[in-house]
Amino acid sequence: MIDPHSLTHRQKTLALATLIIALVLEIVDMTIVNTALPAIKASLGADAQASQWIVAGYSLAFAVLLMAGGRLGDTFGYRRMFLVGVTGFTLASAACGLAHTGTALVAARLLQGATGAVMAPQAMAMVQVMFSPLERVSRMALFGVIGGLAAIAGPVLGGLLIEANLFDLGWRAVFLINLPVGVGAVIAGRVFLPEARSGRPAGYDLIGMALFGLAMAALLHPLIGAAETGHGGAMLWPLVAVVPLGVLAWRHAGKRVRAGRPALFDPALFTIASFRQGLALAIVFGAVGAGFLLVFAFAMQAERGQTPLFTGLLHVPYGLGAMFGIGVMSRNLLPRLGRWVLVLGAGVMLPATALVLWGITMAHLPWLAVGLCLMLAGAGMGMTSGCVGPVVVSRVDRDHAGAASALLKTSQQFGAALGVALVGSLYFAAGARAFAPPAMAALAVIAALQLACIGLAWRLPHRLFD
Repeated sequence: MIDPHSLTHRQKTLALATLIIALVLEIVDMTIVNTALPAIKASLGADAQASQWIVAGYSLAFAVLLMAGGRLGDTFGYRRMFLVGVTGFTLASAACGLAHTGTALVAARLLQGATGAVMAPQAMAMVQVMFSPLERVSRMALFGVIGGLAAIAGPVLGGLLIEANLFDLGWRAVFLINLPVGVGAVIAGRVFLPEARSGRPAGYDLIGMALFGLAMAALLHPLIGAAETGHGGAMLWPLVAVVPLGVLAWRHAGKRVRAGRPALFDPALFTIASFRQGLALAIVFGAVGAGFLLVFAFAMQAERGQTPLFTGLLHVPYGLGAMFGIGVMSRNLLPRLGRWVLVLGAGVMLPATALVLWGITMAHLPWLAVGLCLMLAGAGMGMTSGCVGPVVVSRVDRDHAGAASALLKTSQQFGAALGVALVGSLYFAAGARAFAPPAMAALAVIAALQLACIGLAWRLPHRLFD
């Protein structure tokens, strides 16, 4: 057993590299599928509902199990649960690559999200264990940079793999490429990661997790199904269960907190205005980003006739703009301008995304102009998303910092799944019924969500930081 406090610099570097591999796996698999989805849909004959679940299922499973994944690491050890998560993620990736029906691929994607939720929290926990508070700053910054690069690389890598058609695998290579990477991460984790766990494990609340998971699934399932089946009563009935399930989950959490037992979260956190409103903004903004990127990838290939590779390469200016917005604009402007940075970011993204979708489907703008609009959209996205985290935790005391951060990540993942459901349903419905250009129909929902972001940012407290 390796003592984390006695690690040499070389051992820490090798351990950090192992954790970065897992970070890249998780983020790439969130973004790589968008580029490959049209090819997957055509190959498997997947309907609109299955196509949306291939994307949203990963985010939903990740969101539901994320907080439980962190608690499992506290209880059973970060190294052990990291290895469990990476192994499961690798096997789930193999199942994705070998799937022969849309239903089988959806099930494998749900498993990917679930195992990713076990894997991801351990990386952050291991950084906390291995490095001093001062050392963590640069390591967390490194995670941020690499995470941004991985998000950019995902669509590009997806396009390259489909274009190369290695061993005649087609889109399957998008998932099967995880196998050698995952095996390498498992071997490196066993060799280089120290054994560590929390001295005071908080435990976990399986009933609360199940209730909130059911509430989220009850909301998403009918929204995703609407693209194919319309709004009949049989389709909408799960929506009736959303509020009762949410209320039950809320009361259950409050009862466990009052009894001094482990709970999924402390409802008292929601009495903090900046936390409550920041989480709402995180959900809606997550929906904007995921919905826009889904429609962009489909519109480029299905409506503009471009290749997966070219579509992936066009994600690069968007990603570069996002990195600039996060790393430069939000970091430097948030302490001085407060909520106005979020208002400005969402306000910039609104016309930029509209120009992108209008330009590639209606106006056939030159690709340079589309790239510039994408860069502007990415900068707006980065300005807002880079500020959401600091805003959410700005008035949360340190004793609840971990729970608040986990709720933020959960909200962002749930927002991504919600965006795929709302925007994707209208996009596919418009394509099936030909009542409007699909991308333009989806743009109406994207614009409405962005206006909601502006409104939520406007309602944030005037002073976010003391």
